[in-house]
Amino acid sequence: MRIKPRWDHLMLMSLPYTGMSILYGMRNGFDIRTLLILVLVLAISLSFHEMAHAWSANRLGDDTAALQGRLTMNPAAHLDPIGSIVFLLAGIGWAKPVPINPARFTKSKTVKQGIMLTSLAGPMSNLVLAALSLIVLNIIITVMMIFGAVDNIVADVILQLRNFMFSANVTLAVFNLLPIPPLDGYKIFGSMLPDSLYYKIMGFERYIGMIFLLLVIFGRGILGTVLSVIRLPFEYVILSPIMWLFSKLWEMIL
Repeated sequence: MRIKPRWDHLMLMSLPYTGMSILYGMRNGFDIRTLLILVLVLAISLSFHEMAHAWSANRLGDDTAALQGRLTMNPAAHLDPIGSIVFLLAGIGWAKPVPINPARFTKSKTVKQGIMLTSLAGPMSNLVLAALSLIVLNIIITVMMIFGAVDNIVADVILQLRNFMFSANVTLAVFNLLPIPPLDGYKIFGSMLPDSLYYKIMGFERYIGMIFLLLVIFGRGILGTVLSVIRLPFEYVILSPIMWLFSKLWEMIL
């Protein structure tokens, strides 16, 4: 007699960003399957983020990125070698910056408004992707449950992909919203400052960026704690209602 699986093992819990890294995986039974899933999550998440920047700029009248082939989901157009390695090792990373020319923005928006909207498009795209991937992959899991096919390697891969896609994209969104150069949050925050103060901060931008890069690589514990706290409201708004709905559905099925 086949024993039905408990629905609670399908639930998605909040994952620390270290849970998406090779270094974390090596200490917790890392395998080649996890590596391949991480690479897939990397390619999709960072490419979608950068494409959103290019799409937003193009909608605002600046086709610089589009002409350079950045208005695409092709990872080859977006992934940065160092940023990709850091993503796999530390659970957070970056892609090649999308070029913009504020002078080409539509006249209906000021330069600051254009920069803010273009910068905001990246983190917001990751939040949208986190929600969509959670819904779509949960639908697939639900269909597999209906046909009694949740106790196999395919189901395990889908569950792992769902968890990593959600956690990676929420973390990327929160990470990029930090008001620190060269992140999107710095451009969003800077566009709200008076010009005189903004230009003063720009004088220290390179040094702040270098210190922050060292923190990303060597201070993962500190950064992880900060991100874990900041991401909580985002998870509450996205994760809680979606997983509550599917948990009720799964209880009825099982």
